[in-house]
Amino acid sequence: MDEQKQTNLLQVNIVTLVQLTRYFMPGMIDRHYGKVLNLSSVASFCAGPKMSLYYASKEFVRSFSEAIAEETKGTGVSVTALCPGPTATGFEKAAEMKNSKMFTFFKPTNAKDVAEAGYKAMMKKKVLLYYGASTKLMNIGARIAPRSISRKFAGKING
Repeated sequence: MDEQKQTNLLQVNIVTLVQLTRYFMPGMIDRHYGKVLNLSSVASFCAGPKMSLYYASKEFVRSFSEAIAEETKGTGVSVTALCPGPTATGFEKAAEMKNSKMFTFFKPTNAKDVAEAGYKAMMKKKVLLYYGASTKLMNIGARIAPRSISRKFAGKING
């Protein structure tokens, strides 16, 4: 990945997320009402060779969202991190994932279904939503398996 694409990925997934949180969160807390839905990923469960910045940035989104959710407990504000697996959005083309098995090994989910599930989880004030059966299994697998196995599996899937 060229340097500008790396910078753009980090800008969108991390820097802008923090800036938007800093901008909107105080008003939500003052009003004692607000809901935040952040898009993480199944990629947040382990290190991801061949897509290291993407995986690390999605880990940041999940971890940051969980922390902010805990910090805002009792304020009337809720924070939800949505962690879907492969979703049919054109992401694989934009990310130039030519050799990836991510979208062939796992059946991509429908973007509308993922968005609706994320919205429902946010409205219920859930902190985390692991969307889809394969995502739930990958989360469990990443917790049980040694990290060396998880990252090797991710590397194979990523191409």
